[in-house]
Amino acid sequence: MARQIVWTQQAQNERKQILAYWTSRNRSNLHSKKLSRLFTDALKIIVERPFIGKRTSIENVRIKVVRDYLIFYEITEIHIVVLTIRDCRRNPLNIQL
Repeated sequence: MARQIVWTQQAQNERKQILAYWTSRNRSNLHSKKLSRLFTDALKIIVERPFIGKRTSIENVRIKVVRDYLIFYEITEIHIVVLTIRDCRRNPLNIQL
């Protein structure tokens, strides 16, 4: 049975902020739509192959790279929990899971 995707509130907020930033910066939502599609496609791959992401020092937490972004997710028995989405260009010391 395939695991279901569950978003934390933090991850949902970060996704919205990322997409809103690009819409505002480009004065168009074209790039935001493409980026959203890339996130969705990456999560479909993760559902099919949950261990595809790079391991972290936290048990059951992995990272999937999507362009300049890192999707941190946790694998449970029935869910893939999206913990956070981070811009790779930001300070890595600020990551809170």
